[in-house]
Amino acid sequence: MAKIRWPLVVRRTHKWLALLVGLQVVLWTLTGFYMVVIHIDTIHGDHLVRAPVVQPYDLAALTPPSRIVAAEPGTSEVRLQRRLDRPVWRAETPAGPVLYDAASGTRLAPPTEQEIRALARRIYTGDGAIVAVRLLTTAPQEMQARKPPYWQVEFAGWNRPTLYLSPQTGELLSRRHALWRGFDFAWMLHIMDYDERSDVNNPLLRVATWSTFAMAISGAWLLIWSFPRRKKKKKTAA
Repeated sequence: MAKIRWPLVVRRTHKWLALLVGLQVVLWTLTGFYMVVIHIDTIHGDHLVRAPVVQPYDLAALTPPSRIVAAEPGTSEVRLQRRLDRPVWRAETPAGPVLYDAASGTRLAPPTEQEIRALARRIYTGDGAIVAVRLLTTAPQEMQARKPPYWQVEFAGWNRPTLYLSPQTGELLSRRHALWRGFDFAWMLHIMDYDERSDVNNPLLRVATWSTFAMAISGAWLLIWSFPRRKKKKKTAA
């Protein structure tokens, strides 16, 4: 029976592991660098939207929220807010959010495309024109975490700034732009979740992590094994 040459076995194992995980290690480094260099507030798109303007309300002139609750059985929350400078009551009902005119108590219809354009234009901080407005019923890749429908409003610009608004209330749901999309792609490569881009404990990542660990252990073993071999060679030469 042939004797197993462990140094050769370990060296070949180390070499093949290095070839298999080397590319992923490079991707981990590059994607990690991108995610560290770009500030997280920039990724979130905080610079794309204006901070809401706080304005006082004349509560005495508004419909009491009890009327809204009575009109919408099962309402869990009623909140006072504004829609295009108009005070409205936002009722969270079992069927979804509903808006009521806070002055008259009249239920408001969902915003039209023209109102969505006006709302998006008011929220957006840039000067680019609106190039597309779509009511989506299927979630794009960049909005997989949110269930449609929602309005997608895209503005002109190198970074393709895009706002997503609620079809029931016109509220801002999310914002996306080129740097966010780059971050999302880098995150996908970093965690090796090529489907949902959210599972940080997926099988591919676990295999790559343990393979990298095995490569490091085998490399350390080869390093330690090389020292006595060198000493033996020097002794023989003497």
